[in-house]
Amino acid sequence: MAPYPRRGRHGEVVHELGLRIVRGDYAPGQIIDIDALEQDLGVSRIVIREALRVLSAKGLLDSRQRLGTFARERTSWNLLDSDVMMWRREAQRDDDTLLADLGELRDVFEPAAARLAAVRRTDADVAALEDAVRRLGEAGRDVSAIAAADIDFHVGLLAATHNELFTRLDVLVVHAVGARDRILHMPGGPAWRDPVPDHLGVLDAVRRGDAPGAFEAMTFLTRESDRDLRSGEPAFTAVR
Repeated sequence: MAPYPRRGRHGEVVHELGLRIVRGDYAPGQIIDIDALEQDLGVSRIVIREALRVLSAKGLLDSRQRLGTFARERTSWNLLDSDVMMWRREAQRDDDTLLADLGELRDVFEPAAARLAAVRRTDADVAALEDAVRRLGEAGRDVSAIAAADIDFHVGLLAATHNELFTRLDVLVVHAVGARDRILHMPGGPAWRDPVPDHLGVLDAVRRGDAPGAFEAMTFLTRESDRDLRSGEPAFTAVR
């Protein structure tokens, strides 16, 4: 699910309340005091209720007659929702769990996507992947440029599967890159890993239609990425 637009007062209220719930400001089962929120956030009851409706759709809230709206247990949250993942990152309460979960999930679906992309890719798909790798090589130590090119590569690979459900997994790639960016990208650090060779290995296999080779190359890339993250070393390393 795409991020909820953070435009206007309504979008800001959705973001603020979502972050509070994920951060644990409201205990599971705790009633949301709408009157207090009106005063606290300086918005109308209509804006509050609309925000609560949005958050209920994300599994963060529920409501009962004569009881009101209350925070739900974490097991009810839509953990694949883009906003929920964003709030988890902002809250910085369970980064290790989030990153580990994302790493394990990517290790399953990205090699499979690479294998499928090698069979179904078009010339346009290959050109997009080539452009992303080129920009990755030209980024130097520019964190923003590395992350942007890296996201484009992985999202482009999902698109090259020409499977609508695979393409919807782009939100997982974007958040995995963003979380790694905040934790591992430390300009001026003593170590630097060139991101191009691993990505080029995937690209080459996809380009020549080598499905097993693409699967193997992407498996290597995602596992090296996870190994870098788990090392915990303060190094400037490319996000994969």
